[in-house]
Amino acid sequence: MEPITKTYLDLPLIHKGKVREMYDYEDDKILMVATDRISAFDVVFNEGIPYKGAVLSTLSKFWFDKTKHILPNHLITTQMPDTLPKYLQGRAMIVKKAKPLKIEVIVRGYLTGSGYKDYRKTGSVCGIGLSEGMNDGDKLPEPIFTPSTKAEKGHDVNITEGAAAEIIGQEQLALVKEKCLELYKFGHEYLLSRGLVLADTKFEFGELPSGELILIDEVLTPDSSRYWPLDKYKQGQLVSLDKQYLRNYLETLDWDKTYPPPELPNHVIEVVSNLYLDVYEKITGQEFPTEE
Repeated sequence: MEPITKTYLDLPLIHKGKVREMYDYEDDKILMVATDRISAFDVVFNEGIPYKGAVLSTLSKFWFDKTKHILPNHLITTQMPDTLPKYLQGRAMIVKKAKPLKIEVIVRGYLTGSGYKDYRKTGSVCGIGLSEGMNDGDKLPEPIFTPSTKAEKGHDVNITEGAAAEIIGQEQLALVKEKCLELYKFGHEYLLSRGLVLADTKFEFGELPSGELILIDEVLTPDSSRYWPLDKYKQGQLVSLDKQYLRNYLETLDWDKTYPPPELPNHVIEVVSNLYLDVYEKITGQEFPTEE
């Protein structure tokens, strides 16, 4: 399957993100398409990853359905009308229009990644102090809520809860925090039952015209989350089933993590594509339908 890195639709394009393209669709709806683009260190690569966009959209639908009792979300349907191209089926969603909050949130249940780097330098993560002597991969006493500003280009910036409250208001922040932690704990418990550890994950929120808070974008996918196989974790191994493989590969290169990105070799593309398919099957218990 040839990866799809761009879409060309006869609809008004209202937003083009690192992975998704969003089109105005009828009065109060948006057509959100997950392409096969991939980013790392906030840089989008030229090569696409086969099946990636379809895995992201299908998994997001899976999780939106499972978590709507915690917080409503923007999903209307993943069934595409006949008036739209067939290649959108499986990789696109029709969603409610919502005003995105100006922050996003990472909930961390384990000390790893940028959080671990922050801890080694400062003894804290996003200003939250932690006990001494913690190691990469250690489970935190309680999941921690770490907001950041949203960057369309360049790096997202971690901020304190106080700074986040100045952006979205204290009352809104309190609700976002409550729902983030509830969503993380739900996902963590479910994934343990599937043999996976949810180390950390990112959530994004929006407001409907009524003022109701909803979950938007994607949820608990390999792009927004860090998963480890539970059996390997118990043996002290942090084996990534997400974009971390790509990040680890890029760390071996002489690249300053700014544009332009290096070219991705075919073997890396194949491994990353298989990781997306594998994590889908682990989470859902179903094989992802692929075409050669």
